[in-house]
Amino acid sequence: MVRKLKFHEQKLLKKLDFVNWEASTGNLHELRVLRRFRLQKREDYTRYNQLSRAIRELARRIRDLGDAPESAAFRAQSTAALLEKLYAMGLVSSKRSLEQCDKVSASSFCRRRLPCLLLKLRMAQNMKSAVTFVEQGHVRVGPEVMTDPAFLVTRAMEDFITWTDSSRIRQHVLNYNQERDDFDLAC
Repeated sequence: MVRKLKFHEQKLLKKLDFVNWEASTGNLHELRVLRRFRLQKREDYTRYNQLSRAIRELARRIRDLGDAPESAAFRAQSTAALLEKLYAMGLVSSKRSLEQCDKVSASSFCRRRLPCLLLKLRMAQNMKSAVTFVEQGHVRVGPEVMTDPAFLVTRAMEDFITWTDSSRIRQHVLNYNQERDDFDLAC
């Protein structure tokens, strides 16, 4: 038996849904990852977890294929294709072994997000400022200006991360390095 809630308690708890409460399913590790990588949506973390689980499951299935010659050829081909795809995405460090797929986690996906790569490239001092730069439109990947911090950058696109032309941060960097052109001042 639970006592009846008082009026002010009902007012405070009016908008809470105790049946489908999202924070009840989370754990300490999830909160650490959300805080460390500045994930704004918990759904992103759960999606990364589902993808990493699917990758590990696929690697386990490939590993468990039979030893028949035709399955060995298929296993080698599918292993090479999976490792090539994961290496191109930047989720594994090498294409040597299928054991690399067991190390893929949600954090691997988080490390390929645009703000994390801004930190890696030393374009931002901390994760908070990196997320702010992306949200404010200071960063572009190739010709496209990115305003979504959840954008996953592949290894091929990593070289094309730059400041936008109209960014004040780019102008400050050019002034500091004494590389700013007079033509840029007129524009």
